[in-house]
Amino acid sequence: MKYATRVNSFLRDKISVLEAVKRIASVDGVDYVDLNYPEHFKEFTPAQVKAEMDKYGLKLNAINMRFRDIYLNGEFGNANAEISRKAVSLCKEAAKVCKEMNGAQIIVWLGFDGFDYSFQMDYVKAWNQAVACFKEICDDTDLPISIEYKPYEERVHAMIDSFGTTMYMLQAVNKKNLGVTLDFCHMLMKSENPAFAAALLLEKGLLYNVHLNDGEGRTDDGLMVGSVNLWKSLEFMYYLKKYDFQGAIYFDTFPKREPAVEECASNIAMCRKLEEMVDRIGLAEMERVISANSAIEVQKMYMKLL
Repeated sequence: MKYATRVNSFLRDKISVLEAVKRIASVDGVDYVDLNYPEHFKEFTPAQVKAEMDKYGLKLNAINMRFRDIYLNGEFGNANAEISRKAVSLCKEAAKVCKEMNGAQIIVWLGFDGFDYSFQMDYVKAWNQAVACFKEICDDTDLPISIEYKPYEERVHAMIDSFGTTMYMLQAVNKKNLGVTLDFCHMLMKSENPAFAAALLLEKGLLYNVHLNDGEGRTDDGLMVGSVNLWKSLEFMYYLKKYDFQGAIYFDTFPKREPAVEECASNIAMCRKLEEMVDRIGLAEMERVISANSAIEVQKMYMKLL
């Protein structure tokens, strides 16, 4: 597996993006970095950031869109058409930067497209605007564009809030370079089983990116991988291995008290342990257990691993 990590986990020490890149490079096993646009390019140019990454042998996995300030009332679905247009332009800018830095894709999380109160949003108008925006962005670049969904936070109700609405958006946009980023914690917040969505997307070649973390399922906890939902994490890893996922696993965790370098290393160690557990049982045996459709067989497999 290939691993990428979250720059902001390192920025909490009040260091620059370039210094964060240097610290990330010190973690054995991390070969990729995700960057936020435009957030991580306020102090340094894309060329400067890329030069620092090249210096330490790091590659750009993805650029994550970060909409702030004027977008608090919505991005693509904003009732103000001018702001919606600016959101599209920002994505196009990010795609150009991503290509300049030899990145793999753009990840779009529309955190402010949603509503807090009944009668606050014209649902059909906002949805159709978002469809048109995604179509325009996909047509403007040959880069993969990936939708990351989250049920709530920043809004009480997100417009693209689940696996179901995300797939509906993919169907409506109908572009070959549009896919999905799955965030483990976001799926838990929606009471989804992460492996279910992963299996369906992997089978169709639509899983573009993985944000791995863990949590209790109520908020976006960003806890270390496998620290709460070990068996769900194991099943998720099983499907990544079964379908030979070639993307990078990005650690979207929030080490607020833990040293960022050690926390990242711990995530890699847990992923490797999960891989080892899958290998110990074997893909064929896990497939047999699934085919048996028996909770008893599942428990027997668990006990072999304990």
